[in-house]
Amino acid sequence: MLRAVLFSFLIGILSWVQSATADELTEFDYPLLLGDWYWFSTTDEGVESEGIHYRAMNIKFNSSYRFTVRLLRTNGRIDEWGGKYDIDESTITMNSVDQPSQQHEYVLSYNQFLLDGARFTKLAPENLPGHWRSSMIKGQDVDKSVSELKLSLRPDFLFSAQVIGKDGTRKEHKGIYYLEDDRIVLIYEDGQHDSHFKLGKDNTLTLTNRQFGMEAVMQRQ
Repeated sequence: MLRAVLFSFLIGILSWVQSATADELTEFDYPLLLGDWYWFSTTDEGVESEGIHYRAMNIKFNSSYRFTVRLLRTNGRIDEWGGKYDIDESTITMNSVDQPSQQHEYVLSYNQFLLDGARFTKLAPENLPGHWRSSMIKGQDVDKSVSELKLSLRPDFLFSAQVIGKDGTRKEHKGIYYLEDDRIVLIYEDGQHDSHFKLGKDNTLTLTNRQFGMEAVMQRQ
């Protein structure tokens, strides 16, 4: 119940080839950083900082090197600020017009972010994780022998994808994925695939790649 309250305040088939002309998102040096990271206090009293008790914190990083911080106080008030950040292999510096510059040591994985000892977890959009199966595939670079795609997106940002041919042959990819706005990038051993995604009200997931002219409509299983 408490978690639900906190969330309410924190407002082949795909060709399986890497784009030869990667854009800013797929060229970003720290793709695992992108997205929404959340920290929650383990007690109703929250954690005290400079006389204020906080119950939850959300940090959002984007590929334009901008960030937004939102803090939920135990009294329900929300503090918010943002700015630009710099990052290297061990340190992230957050610069804001109305806040002093903050430098933090960090450790990053595909779904965990340890910032000066505080552990943040990355969360995906509520309706995106799940098992999906194609009901329609089309596009100029879609192999005519492909009959089906199965895609499993886990809430911890791991995925598996299976391309099924009309002759019953199967090819599988496993890896991690990351998101920005309506973009989803699947990273696997042999490369990566970048698509725009749209979630429908009828339990559909549409993936499109404008460069290759690909579209796949998928149904939740």
